[in-house]
Amino acid sequence: MATYSTNQFKSGLKLLLDGEPYSIVENEFVKPGKGQAFNRVKVRNLKTGKVIDRTFKSGESVEAADVMETEMQYLYNDGEFYYFMAPETFEQHAAPEAAVGDNGKWLKEQDTCNVTLYNGEPLSVEPPPHVTLAVSQTDPGMKGDTSSGGSKPATLETGAVVQVPLFIQEGEILKVDTRSGEYVSRAKD
Repeated sequence: MATYSTNQFKSGLKLLLDGEPYSIVENEFVKPGKGQAFNRVKVRNLKTGKVIDRTFKSGESVEAADVMETEMQYLYNDGEFYYFMAPETFEQHAAPEAAVGDNGKWLKEQDTCNVTLYNGEPLSVEPPPHVTLAVSQTDPGMKGDTSSGGSKPATLETGAVVQVPLFIQEGEILKVDTRSGEYVSRAKD
């Protein structure tokens, strides 16, 4: 099994702590005036999403988590699980609601997502950085609305609600940044 030394720690590195897979969120190397240097690390449990603080002595080794990140196509949601398919093998994986979390509001059928697998089971799902979604409901804009005239809420086809400029109408296709949840532009064909 591969291990990582504390000098290899960086954000996003996957570790196995107490038999659970974790991802490093933040790593701080601390060298006090007296005593041994250490790393103060914030890690996120990939199963529960809980973030905890851990301290490792400088030079300490930690076992690497056997996780695999892969691109998969989103198929559908049956109300309990989200289903994804590996494009090469057509193998399907069911991700529980907890693995998808808030990202479920950005998933549109046949979009490609980054899925993190641990022992063959989906741990987390990351949508593409930008998605194009149709506006299913928004209030009508007023005459004279411009791009700098303010914003209004719009409900998208997946159920996500984003703030859009006043000139956006129902049925328009928008480009949305899934990392910030913000409107980017109208989608071009």
